[in-house]
Amino acid sequence: MERWFVAITPIAGALAFPLAVPIVISRFGISYGVIAALVMSTLWFVLMLRTSEMPH
Repeated sequence: MERWFVAITPIAGALAFPLAVPIVISRFGISYGVIAALVMSTLWFVLMLRTSEMPH
């Protein structure tokens, strides 16, 4: 996997999550905000696991 993608994954999630969830809450309501938070955190967690570099 490309090193830049591995490096940007934690930063992108840490920036996107607190920006996107309040926007979803303000436009669609609290229930959609909770769903968005759950989906985003799950996808972020999976991407972090897929792009982790483990020692051999």
